[in-house]
Order: sequence, then C-alpha cells, then structure tokens
Amino acid sequence: MHQRIAAPKDWGCVDFVSDLHLADSDGANARAWSRWLLDSSAQALFVLGDLFEVWVGDDAALTPGPACDAAAALRDAALHRPVHFMHGNRDFLVGARWLEQLGVRALADPCMLEFGALRWLLSHGDALCIADHEYIAFRAEVRAPQWQAQFLSRPLLERQALARALRLRSQAAQAQRLMLAEVDGPLVDQWLAKHGAHALVHGHTHRPGTHPLAAKKWRHVLPDWDADLDPSRPVVLRLWRDGRTERLSVEQSTVAPEAPGHASPRE
Repeated sequence: MHQRIAAPKDWGCVDFVSDLHLADSDGANARAWSRWLLDSSAQALFVLGDLFEVWVGDDAALTPGPACDAAAALRDAALHRPVHFMHGNRDFLVGARWLEQLGVRALADPCMLEFGALRWLLSHGDALCIADHEYIAFRAEVRAPQWQAQFLSRPLLERQALARALRLRSQAAQAQRLMLAEVDGPLVDQWLAKHGAHALVHGHTHRPGTHPLAAKKWRHVLPDWDADLDPSRPVVLRLWRDGRTERLSVEQSTVAPEAPGHASPRE
C-alpha cells in the first residue's frame, strides 16, 4: 500500500524542489534554499530527493558545515508549516529518526498527494530510469538494510573517504550516465495507472519541463539548482489546490499568493 497524504482544506498551494546537491562549495544554493524554506508563501513544502550532494550518515550533521546548517534550517521551517523529505540517490542514508527529531515528515518513494480534486504521484525519479541497468543494480544493493547497517558502522572519516571515491568514479562515467538518466515512458504510465494518479512530479533527471501524457495525464520534472548560473536556476514548482502549476524563482515564491484563478493542468 503506497503512502498517502491528504492535503487539509487550508492548503491553498504547496511547493516542490529537488536536486539541490548542497555541498561545501554551494553557498549560493544553500542561501537560496534556506530563504525558500523559511520564507515561502506556500502552506507546505516538499523536497523530493538529493537535497545533499552526499550523505554518509546523520552523525555528519553534528559538526559545523552544510549538513549542520541544513538541519537548523529544516528545524526552524518545520515549526511553521509541514516540511516533507524524500530520499534521492545522493542522500538515501538520511535517517528517519533524524528527520523526526527535526519535525520533518519522511516520504516513501513513490507516495500520493491528494490535493483538491486531483491525485499527484511524487517520486525522486531514479527508480524510473530503468535503462541504466548498472545504476538500478547499485540502487538495489545500497537500499538494502544490511548494506546500510554495515556502511554506517564504519567510522565517519572512512565513510566520507569512501563517498569521495564513489563520487570520483561516478564523475568519470558522467556523460554516459546523463544519457541513461531518463525515466521510462511505459513505466511512468504503469505507475500512474496503478496509483490512480493524474500526474507525476519528480526530479533526478536534470531535464526540467512539463510533459503531456496519454489519457490527459502529465509529468512535471523538477530542475536541479545552480544559483551561480546566469540566469540563476533555483526554481520552485508550485501546485495550487485547483490543479494549476507554475514555476517560480525563490524570490517569487516568497511573495504572498494572489487569489487562484481558473483551474488548468498546464503551467
């Protein structure tokens, strides 16, 4: 049975982000994310994976750095509105107890958001990229409880060194990986039909856009963030109760929303 979130009636709009890849060198991204997290005018916030460039265990957030700063921002934000987190392929080791201590709600992948009259299927997206056979096999291995327990039993410095080595290996094959990092269309259709959803919202592929599907269904792809680009690319997908979606800059997302207009599934 998939996880279901029934939006309360006082939610007028909600925001989605993914693929921020926060790291030591991402000060601009971290500042933009913190501003969205604390100042967004939406009633609920959803982070659909890869908030962090790498996560080697919750104890990494105990020392000063991006993880510690992010924990403080998440805790502050969760005091004022529901904040949801879904694991991505970079931060799948974020622990449920750590999120609970911050007041952040953990999401299964996939999960269903029932908002207004519509049903939105939420996913990070990596499980849909089945053409990348090597990654799918790796994903199954590292999501296994036994693998995670063994990895997390290692000292923190050793885990960090292993993560750097894996990242270097991944970067060496990045060109091929980008070609394979696209969701499988028939599998998307199967997921939507299985869960009775009208639209899928996901990240991971770094190919932002809105795609019409058969049977008047939709696929909304979240962007990866890069605040150092010109134009800047921290972009939020906002979903309204009446079914409208729009893409907003962080600055736009902090402005009090106007009264909703007519319903439309298009952006």
